[in-house]
Amino acid sequence: MKLVRTFGRSKAAAAALVETLERRGAANTAKVEPVVRGILAAVRKDGDAALRRYAAKFDGLKKGQALLVSREEMQTAWEATAPELQAAMMVARGNILAFAEAQLPKEWTVAPAEGVKTGQIVRPLGSVGCYVPGGRYPLPSTLLMTVTPAQVAGVERIVVCSPKPAKETMAAAWLAGVTEFYRVGGAQAIAAMAFGTTAIGRVDKIVGPGNLFVTAAKTIVSSECGIDMPAGPTEIVVTSESGDAAGIAADLVAQAEHDPEALAILITSNEALAKEVAAEIKRQAAGNKIAKQSLAAQGAIFVTASVTEARELTNRLAPEHLTIDAATDLKWVRNAGSVFVGAYAPQSMGDYVSGPNHVLPTGRVGRVRGGLSVMDFVKVITVQEYTRKGLRKMGPHAIALAEAEGLRGHAESVRVRMR
Repeated sequence: MKLVRTFGRSKAAAAALVETLERRGAANTAKVEPVVRGILAAVRKDGDAALRRYAAKFDGLKKGQALLVSREEMQTAWEATAPELQAAMMVARGNILAFAEAQLPKEWTVAPAEGVKTGQIVRPLGSVGCYVPGGRYPLPSTLLMTVTPAQVAGVERIVVCSPKPAKETMAAAWLAGVTEFYRVGGAQAIAAMAFGTTAIGRVDKIVGPGNLFVTAAKTIVSSECGIDMPAGPTEIVVTSESGDAAGIAADLVAQAEHDPEALAILITSNEALAKEVAAEIKRQAAGNKIAKQSLAAQGAIFVTASVTEARELTNRLAPEHLTIDAATDLKWVRNAGSVFVGAYAPQSMGDYVSGPNHVLPTGRVGRVRGGLSVMDFVKVITVQEYTRKGLRKMGPHAIALAEAEGLRGHAESVRVRMR
């Protein structure tokens, strides 16, 4: 993991590295886009035949094996799950559920003038596809994180796709009451949910994290199917002046072990802390092959000239996960997917049981949105209602604006009702 000073002789090299990191989202997915476009085109053209072909090649689907995971399989997996893991899943689901219920937008009405009512109604999406990675690790937590807020929103049809679904993931699906679960992953799963095949009907929106192939596929299909956000390989930034070196290193290693493409960064003006963390990372990552790989390739410790510069750099990077020293630091945080405060809030708690969603924006998308929420599964529809008295009061203003824009038909549509 390289240590880079943003001042002195290494200033130019640091600036170049930061610019590279700022372009990370598009640059990373561009590497796999040609392959992904080929998969998407094949599934669109050949449907289930292409889906099965890719599932056999990449997901280990056996000849004649059903794409649909039955409820009986899910129940068997749940019953074979250790009681302590069952309890953990129930706690996690309960917290995710409560958090999503608190997030759910409300319907309301206001009266800007007598005889005029405006407001909003909230309606769920008709169908969603939840992508649950499963290639490297089983991720039952992601199933709970994607399915639960969709249920709170009232989505009628919830589809889950996951490659080589592990027993733990199927157990989580049983707990969540999933009825449509397909053993297929990668860009081919995204294609099936976006375009529809005989086996898997198309959905209105696709959510969930994934590797570069999944992220690229979601981005490409977003022109005709809703998506939540690019939620690609994990990113972590720790911005600290006084944190515990062992704890900081543990968080960096933990997120780095997700994927060889994971991004792990410490930003500090405290060079002594930077060196302590670097030593801790070397020690803690020693037996973790994937973490070592990602830390060597994408890991960095930035030593800045000032605390202010450290904060500015953090917001420039707009990380998926951000750890800060104290609640008082929240005032300077502008861009991040999810924030973890203090020495006793390891990012792994957010990955599993805290309640806020762990599907978070990567590739600097944290500049424009936060993580997955119940709001991703609803439509907020505005409503307007006028009486004749209200129209006569407000109508002249609309007519004036319409005529100023040269839209005489607009003006007349108001005028004709005011007579």
